[in-house]
Amino acid sequence: MSRILVIDDEKNIRNTLREILEYEKYGVDDAPDGEAGLQKISECKYDAILCDIKMPKMDGIEVLGRIFEVTDTPVIMISGHGTIDTAVEAIKKGAYDYISKPIDLNRLLVALRNALDRTRLVDETRFLKRRIGVNYEMIGLSEAMMQIRSMIAKVAPTEARVLVTGENGTGKELVARHLHALSNRSNGPFIEVNCAAIPAELIESNLFGHEKGSFTSAIKQHKGDFEQASGGTLFLDEIGDMSLSAQSKVLRALQENKITRVGGEKEIAVDVRVIAATNKNLREEIKNKTFREDLYHRLSVIVIDVPPLHRRVDDIPLLAGQFLADFCTAMGKPLMEIVPEAMDALKEIRWTGNIRELKNVVERLAILCDGMITADDVKRFTVVQ
Repeated sequence: MSRILVIDDEKNIRNTLREILEYEKYGVDDAPDGEAGLQKISECKYDAILCDIKMPKMDGIEVLGRIFEVTDTPVIMISGHGTIDTAVEAIKKGAYDYISKPIDLNRLLVALRNALDRTRLVDETRFLKRRIGVNYEMIGLSEAMMQIRSMIAKVAPTEARVLVTGENGTGKELVARHLHALSNRSNGPFIEVNCAAIPAELIESNLFGHEKGSFTSAIKQHKGDFEQASGGTLFLDEIGDMSLSAQSKVLRALQENKITRVGGEKEIAVDVRVIAATNKNLREEIKNKTFREDLYHRLSVIVIDVPPLHRRVDDIPLLAGQFLADFCTAMGKPLMEIVPEAMDALKEIRWTGNIRELKNVVERLAILCDGMITADDVKRFTVVQ
């Protein structure tokens, strides 16, 4: 049950909100002023907070600032004396939403549900960070990233095959690793295959293994990626670059859950969940007869499209800040700061290489700059596309 804290000096408002929220199956605590509210926050973890703005002792804007000193729980501000300026100030201070009195109950409940979804997704991000390590953290709270996290949470516990699409450098591998980490196969292996990096004549041996003597350099038996991934997840990256011959054998493996090693005759049962990724338009590849349509339909039970960085510009400060902290730690340098003007400059760049390019630029800045990173530094050490 989600727990909500209501901070309001009007007893009637507190009682009304309690009655409505408890009817909606929320747990509710209330406080008559900011000081009492802050005391409750120090004693209990809440999933969302409703806070009035005009209150005695401490106004809501001050309470909002104090809340964020101890928690990142979403706060919805409510006021009967608000102006546009007040609403803007509350949002700038970090409020999740702003609702005027008299309160539109439908509007309040929608805002509350959205805030609780945000809390759940943030908690899930923290869980993933602990489970799969900082190197595979999915950074960002933009709408696009929230939707991807929500889809991962729904799809991961199933056995559905997933096709991850998106430009180079957008983080398709991270999506695959998160799907694995939240799946029922998380204790099994995660085997990654870069289909574009393996020569066409070797891809079948890599995927399905080979028997000793099956070709000149086959000096011993080799278990392929399908066998190694059994009980876990097989991630076929750049699936659009796989040869048609290999595609037909992958299709058979997906249909029958069996493989045959190169040079072998025995069928070997495999228990694998396949996640594929590509930066190509596979429907165009099907038209050009370079990708099998039947394999496409086998792989694309669920399609997750990872947006390019220019469609999630609001995530750049989070990404750049995390990358900078990681690089400073790795180099043993004091933590550096990107000044607001420099961050604005980073947000104005059209990152054709997406997150991978941004990470490279931040590493360059971390190496070449000292202390503060300025807008001039960004212009000097960044090639604007």
